[in-house]
Amino acid sequence: MTTAAVPTRDSRCAISDAKAAERESDDPAPALQQAASAARLAHDPSTLIRYGSNAVFRLPDEVIARVSRPGVPVDGAARQVAVARWLESVDFPAARVIDVEQPIEADGRVVTFWKSAADDERYAEIDDVAALIRDLHQLAAPAELELPALRPFGDPDDAVPLFPGLAEADESFLRERYSWARKTLPGLPFALPRGVIHGDANVGNVILDRDDRPVLIDLDSFATGPREWDLIQTALFADRLGWHSPEEYRRFVDVYGHDLRDWEGYEQLADMREIAMTAWLSKQAAHSEKSAAEAAKRIAAIRTGASRRDWSAY
Repeated sequence: MTTAAVPTRDSRCAISDAKAAERESDDPAPALQQAASAARLAHDPSTLIRYGSNAVFRLPDEVIARVSRPGVPVDGAARQVAVARWLESVDFPAARVIDVEQPIEADGRVVTFWKSAADDERYAEIDDVAALIRDLHQLAAPAELELPALRPFGDPDDAVPLFPGLAEADESFLRERYSWARKTLPGLPFALPRGVIHGDANVGNVILDRDDRPVLIDLDSFATGPREWDLIQTALFADRLGWHSPEEYRRFVDVYGHDLRDWEGYEQLADMREIAMTAWLSKQAAHSEKSAAEAAKRIAAIRTGASRRDWSAY
Protein backbone atom coordinates (compact mmCIF):
# COMPACT_ATOMS: atom_id res chain seq x y z
CA MET A 1 0.00 0.00 0.00
CA THR A 2 1.43 3.36 -0.98
CA THR A 3 -1.31 5.61 0.35
CA ALA A 4 -0.20 5.30 3.96
CA ALA A 5 3.17 6.74 3.01
CA VAL A 6 1.63 9.92 1.64
CA PRO A 7 2.36 12.74 4.12
CA THR A 8 -0.49 14.69 5.60
CA ARG A 9 -2.33 17.54 3.90
CA ASP A 10 -0.57 20.89 3.50
CA SER A 11 -2.87 22.61 5.94
CA ARG A 12 -2.09 20.19 8.79
CA CYS A 13 1.26 21.40 10.16
CA ALA A 14 4.22 23.35 8.92
CA ILE A 15 5.21 23.99 12.54
CA SER A 16 5.03 20.74 14.40
CA ASP A 17 6.74 20.74 17.78
CA ALA A 18 7.20 22.55 21.03
CA LYS A 19 10.35 24.29 19.82
CA ALA A 20 8.25 26.26 17.37
CA ALA A 21 6.15 27.60 20.24
CA GLU A 22 9.31 28.60 22.09
CA ARG A 23 10.71 30.40 19.04
CA GLU A 24 7.55 32.42 18.69
CA SER A 25 7.11 33.04 22.44
CA ASP A 26 3.75 31.46 21.89
CA ASP A 27 2.91 28.94 24.59
CA PRO A 28 -0.54 27.33 24.36
CA ALA A 29 -0.11 25.34 27.58
CA PRO A 30 -1.72 27.90 29.96
CA ALA A 31 -4.87 28.03 27.84
CA LEU A 32 -5.01 24.24 27.78
CA GLN A 33 -4.67 24.01 31.55
CA GLN A 34 -7.34 26.65 32.18
CA ALA A 35 -9.81 25.12 29.72
CA ALA A 36 -9.27 21.56 30.94
CA SER A 37 -9.84 22.68 34.50
CA ALA A 38 -13.04 24.49 33.49
CA ALA A 39 -14.26 21.33 31.72
CA ARG A 40 -13.11 19.12 34.62
CA LEU A 41 -10.86 17.09 32.34
CA ALA A 42 -7.47 15.72 33.32
CA HIS A 43 -4.63 17.45 31.48
CA ASP A 44 -1.51 16.15 33.20
CA PRO A 45 0.45 14.68 31.56
CA SER A 46 -0.21 16.25 28.17
CA THR A 47 1.80 15.74 24.99
CA LEU A 48 2.04 18.29 22.20
CA ILE A 49 1.44 16.37 18.96
CA ARG A 50 1.84 19.30 16.55
CA TYR A 51 1.49 23.05 16.38
CA GLY A 52 0.09 24.39 13.14
CA SER A 53 -3.13 26.38 12.87
CA ASN A 54 -3.90 24.84 16.29
CA ALA A 55 -1.78 23.32 19.02
CA VAL A 56 -2.94 19.72 19.28
CA PHE A 57 -2.38 17.91 22.57
CA ARG A 58 -2.94 14.33 23.66
CA LEU A 59 -4.40 14.21 27.18
CA PRO A 60 -5.17 11.36 29.57
CA ASP A 61 -8.32 9.28 29.14
CA GLU A 62 -8.09 9.24 25.31
CA VAL A 63 -8.81 12.94 24.93
CA ILE A 64 -7.41 15.28 22.28
CA ALA A 65 -7.32 19.04 22.87
CA ARG A 66 -7.08 21.65 20.12
CA VAL A 67 -5.88 25.09 21.21
CA SER A 68 -6.13 27.96 18.75
CA ARG A 69 -3.57 30.62 18.03
CA PRO A 70 -4.04 33.79 20.12
CA GLY A 71 -6.87 36.09 19.13
CA VAL A 72 -8.76 33.63 16.92
CA PRO A 73 -12.55 34.24 17.02
CA VAL A 74 -14.63 31.60 18.76
CA ASP A 75 -17.09 31.24 15.87
CA GLY A 76 -15.01 28.76 13.88
CA ALA A 77 -14.50 26.41 16.80
CA ALA A 78 -18.17 26.62 17.71
CA ARG A 79 -19.06 25.60 14.16
CA GLN A 80 -16.62 22.65 14.28
CA VAL A 81 -18.26 21.41 17.47
CA ALA A 82 -21.72 21.78 15.92
CA VAL A 83 -20.62 19.91 12.78
CA ALA A 84 -19.15 17.08 14.87
CA ARG A 85 -22.35 16.74 16.89
CA TRP A 86 -24.45 16.70 13.72
CA LEU A 87 -22.28 14.02 12.11
CA GLU A 88 -22.48 11.92 15.27
CA SER A 89 -26.28 12.26 15.27
CA VAL A 90 -26.44 10.71 11.78
CA ASP A 91 -23.79 8.10 12.63
CA PHE A 92 -21.29 9.42 10.10
CA PRO A 93 -17.73 8.26 10.92
CA ALA A 94 -16.01 11.50 11.86
CA ALA A 95 -14.12 13.06 14.75
CA ARG A 96 -16.26 13.14 17.92
CA VAL A 97 -16.27 15.88 20.54
CA ILE A 98 -16.18 15.24 24.28
CA ASP A 99 -19.56 15.80 25.91
CA VAL A 100 -18.73 19.01 27.73
CA GLU A 101 -19.86 22.58 27.13
CA GLN A 102 -17.47 23.93 24.53
CA PRO A 103 -15.64 25.65 22.93
CA ILE A 104 -13.93 27.26 25.89
CA GLU A 105 -12.15 30.61 25.71
CA ALA A 106 -9.03 30.71 27.88
CA ASP A 107 -5.93 32.90 27.98
CA GLY A 108 -6.91 34.64 24.74
CA ARG A 109 -7.35 31.36 22.85
CA VAL A 110 -10.14 28.96 21.95
CA VAL A 111 -9.99 25.36 23.16
CA THR A 112 -11.98 22.31 22.09
CA PHE A 113 -11.85 18.73 23.36
CA TRP A 114 -12.19 15.63 21.18
CA LYS A 115 -12.32 11.88 21.60
CA SER A 116 -9.06 10.28 20.53
CA ALA A 117 -9.84 7.92 17.65
CA ALA A 118 -6.47 6.14 17.80
CA ASP A 119 -3.18 6.13 19.65
CA ASP A 120 -1.25 6.96 16.49
CA GLU A 121 -2.02 8.33 13.04
CA ARG A 122 -2.57 5.63 10.43
CA TYR A 123 -4.08 6.78 7.18
CA ALA A 124 -6.91 5.02 5.41
CA GLU A 125 -6.78 3.40 1.98
CA ILE A 126 -7.72 5.65 -0.94
CA ASP A 127 -10.91 3.63 -1.44
CA ASP A 128 -12.05 4.58 2.07
CA VAL A 129 -11.20 8.24 1.44
CA ALA A 130 -13.38 8.21 -1.67
CA ALA A 131 -16.22 6.42 0.12
CA LEU A 132 -16.29 8.91 3.00
CA ILE A 133 -16.29 11.90 0.67
CA ARG A 134 -19.02 10.31 -1.46
CA ASP A 135 -21.16 9.55 1.59
CA LEU A 136 -20.62 13.03 3.04
CA HIS A 137 -21.78 14.57 -0.23
CA GLN A 138 -25.05 12.68 0.07
CA LEU A 139 -25.90 14.33 3.40
CA ALA A 140 -28.01 17.44 3.86
CA ALA A 141 -27.16 19.63 6.82
CA PRO A 142 -29.98 20.48 9.22
CA ALA A 143 -31.41 23.98 9.00
CA GLU A 144 -30.04 24.94 12.42
CA LEU A 145 -26.46 24.22 11.34
CA GLU A 146 -25.28 27.41 9.68
CA LEU A 147 -22.42 26.49 7.35
CA PRO A 148 -20.62 29.27 5.51
CA ALA A 149 -20.39 29.45 1.75
CA LEU A 150 -17.06 28.17 0.44
CA ARG A 151 -14.62 31.08 0.16
CA PRO A 152 -11.12 29.59 0.41
CA PHE A 153 -9.57 32.89 -0.68
CA GLY A 154 -11.72 35.12 1.49
CA ASP A 155 -14.54 37.54 0.77
CA PRO A 156 -14.32 39.93 -2.19
CA ASP A 157 -13.73 42.93 0.08
CA ASP A 158 -11.08 41.28 2.26
CA ALA A 159 -7.51 42.52 2.05
CA VAL A 160 -5.21 40.18 0.13
CA PRO A 161 -2.90 38.52 2.69
CA LEU A 162 0.68 39.60 3.18
CA PHE A 163 3.47 37.01 3.26
CA PRO A 164 6.35 38.76 5.06
CA GLY A 165 8.55 35.66 5.15
CA LEU A 166 8.89 35.59 1.35
CA ALA A 167 11.23 37.45 -0.97
CA GLU A 168 9.57 40.62 -2.22
CA ALA A 169 9.14 39.35 -5.79
CA ASP A 170 7.70 36.04 -4.57
CA GLU A 171 5.28 37.80 -2.24
CA SER A 172 4.08 40.09 -5.01
CA PHE A 173 3.56 37.16 -7.37
CA LEU A 174 1.72 35.06 -4.80
CA ARG A 175 -0.55 37.94 -3.81
CA GLU A 176 -1.42 38.54 -7.48
CA ARG A 177 -2.27 34.87 -8.02
CA TYR A 178 -4.23 34.79 -4.76
CA SER A 179 -6.30 37.75 -5.96
CA TRP A 180 -6.82 36.04 -9.32
CA ALA A 181 -8.07 32.87 -7.61
CA ARG A 182 -10.48 34.83 -5.43
CA LYS A 183 -12.02 36.57 -8.43
CA THR A 184 -12.07 33.55 -10.74
CA LEU A 185 -13.28 30.71 -8.49
CA PRO A 186 -16.97 31.73 -8.33
CA GLY A 187 -17.23 31.84 -12.12
CA LEU A 188 -15.93 28.34 -12.84
CA PRO A 189 -18.48 26.11 -14.64
CA PHE A 190 -19.07 23.71 -11.78
CA ALA A 191 -21.01 20.65 -12.87
CA LEU A 192 -21.62 18.64 -9.69
CA PRO A 193 -24.46 19.49 -7.30
CA ARG A 194 -23.58 21.97 -4.59
CA GLY A 195 -24.02 21.11 -0.94
CA VAL A 196 -22.12 20.14 2.19
CA ILE A 197 -18.37 19.83 1.67
CA HIS A 198 -15.47 19.03 3.98
CA GLY A 199 -13.41 21.82 2.48
CA ASP A 200 -10.02 20.10 2.86
CA ALA A 201 -10.74 16.54 1.79
CA ASN A 202 -7.68 14.39 1.17
CA VAL A 203 -5.96 11.24 2.40
CA GLY A 204 -4.33 13.10 5.29
CA ASN A 205 -7.74 13.78 6.81
CA VAL A 206 -9.00 10.21 6.92
CA ILE A 207 -7.39 8.13 9.65
CA LEU A 208 -8.01 4.64 10.98
CA ASP A 209 -9.48 4.29 14.44
CA ARG A 210 -8.55 1.64 16.97
CA ASP A 211 -10.78 -0.85 15.15
CA ASP A 212 -9.23 -0.04 11.75
CA ARG A 213 -12.30 1.87 10.61
CA PRO A 214 -11.83 5.06 8.54
CA VAL A 215 -12.71 8.30 10.30
CA LEU A 216 -12.96 11.80 8.80
CA ILE A 217 -11.03 14.36 10.84
CA ASP A 218 -10.23 18.11 10.84
CA LEU A 219 -13.66 19.64 10.48
CA ASP A 220 -12.36 23.23 10.37
CA SER A 221 -13.26 23.96 6.75
CA PHE A 222 -16.80 22.53 6.53
CA ALA A 223 -18.88 24.68 4.22
CA THR A 224 -21.46 24.59 1.47
CA GLY A 225 -20.31 24.84 -2.11
CA PRO A 226 -19.23 22.97 -5.21
CA ARG A 227 -18.33 19.33 -4.59
CA GLU A 228 -15.42 19.72 -7.02
CA TRP A 229 -13.50 21.48 -4.24
CA ASP A 230 -13.52 18.23 -2.23
CA LEU A 231 -12.20 16.24 -5.20
CA ILE A 232 -9.46 18.56 -6.42
CA GLN A 233 -6.76 17.62 -3.94
CA THR A 234 -6.83 13.91 -4.71
CA ALA A 235 -6.76 14.64 -8.46
CA LEU A 236 -3.96 17.18 -8.00
CA PHE A 237 -1.95 14.87 -5.76
CA ALA A 238 -2.08 12.17 -8.43
CA ASP A 239 -1.86 14.26 -11.58
CA ARG A 240 0.73 16.93 -10.77
CA LEU A 241 2.44 16.02 -7.51
CA GLY A 242 2.75 12.25 -7.80
CA TRP A 243 1.64 11.67 -4.21
CA HIS A 244 -0.89 9.08 -5.43
CA SER A 245 -0.14 6.45 -8.04
CA PRO A 246 -2.29 6.20 -11.20
CA GLU A 247 -3.76 2.98 -9.80
CA GLU A 248 -4.70 4.64 -6.54
CA TYR A 249 -6.38 7.52 -8.34
CA ARG A 250 -8.33 5.10 -10.51
CA ARG A 251 -9.60 3.37 -7.38
CA PHE A 252 -10.64 6.74 -5.96
CA VAL A 253 -12.58 7.55 -9.13
CA ASP A 254 -14.22 4.13 -9.23
CA VAL A 255 -15.49 4.45 -5.65
CA TYR A 256 -16.55 8.10 -5.77
CA GLY A 257 -17.99 7.77 -9.26
CA HIS A 258 -16.54 10.87 -10.93
CA ASP A 259 -13.20 11.78 -12.52
CA LEU A 260 -12.60 15.48 -11.97
CA ARG A 261 -9.88 15.55 -14.62
CA ASP A 262 -12.55 15.15 -17.31
CA TRP A 263 -14.19 18.43 -16.26
CA GLU A 264 -13.46 21.57 -18.30
CA GLY A 265 -12.59 23.61 -15.22
CA TYR A 266 -10.08 21.12 -13.82
CA GLU A 267 -6.85 22.88 -14.78
CA GLN A 268 -7.95 26.22 -13.37
CA LEU A 269 -9.24 24.68 -10.16
CA ALA A 270 -5.98 22.73 -9.79
CA ASP A 271 -4.07 26.00 -10.22
CA MET A 272 -6.21 27.55 -7.47
CA ARG A 273 -5.66 24.66 -5.08
CA GLU A 274 -1.91 24.98 -5.59
CA ILE A 275 -2.20 28.67 -4.70
CA ALA A 276 -4.21 27.85 -1.57
CA MET A 277 -1.67 25.22 -0.48
CA THR A 278 1.28 27.52 -1.15
CA ALA A 279 -0.34 30.53 0.51
CA TRP A 280 -0.97 28.58 3.69
CA LEU A 281 2.60 27.39 3.76
CA SER A 282 3.91 30.89 3.00
CA LYS A 283 2.21 32.25 6.11
CA GLN A 284 4.65 30.11 8.10
CA ALA A 285 7.71 31.34 6.20
CA ALA A 286 8.54 34.16 8.61
CA HIS A 287 8.94 31.63 11.44
CA SER A 288 10.29 28.55 9.69
CA GLU A 289 13.28 28.32 7.35
CA LYS A 290 12.00 24.96 6.11
CA SER A 291 8.61 26.43 5.21
CA ALA A 292 10.24 29.46 3.58
CA ALA A 293 12.42 27.26 1.37
CA GLU A 294 9.51 25.04 0.37
CA ALA A 295 7.31 28.05 -0.39
CA ALA A 296 10.01 29.60 -2.59
CA LYS A 297 10.36 26.32 -4.49
CA ARG A 298 6.63 26.08 -5.06
CA ILE A 299 6.27 29.68 -6.18
CA ALA A 300 9.09 29.21 -8.68
CA ALA A 301 7.32 26.15 -10.11
CA ILE A 302 3.97 27.96 -10.35
CA ARG A 303 5.62 30.96 -12.00
CA THR A 304 7.56 28.95 -14.57
CA GLY A 305 5.30 25.94 -15.09
CA ALA A 306 8.00 23.57 -13.80
CA SER A 307 7.30 20.12 -12.40
CA ARG A 308 5.64 19.86 -8.99
CA ARG A 309 7.02 16.38 -8.38
CA ASP A 310 9.63 17.68 -5.92
CA TRP A 311 7.10 19.44 -3.68
CA SER A 312 7.23 18.24 -0.09
CA ALA A 313 3.99 17.61 1.77
CA TYR A 314 3.17 19.20 5.13
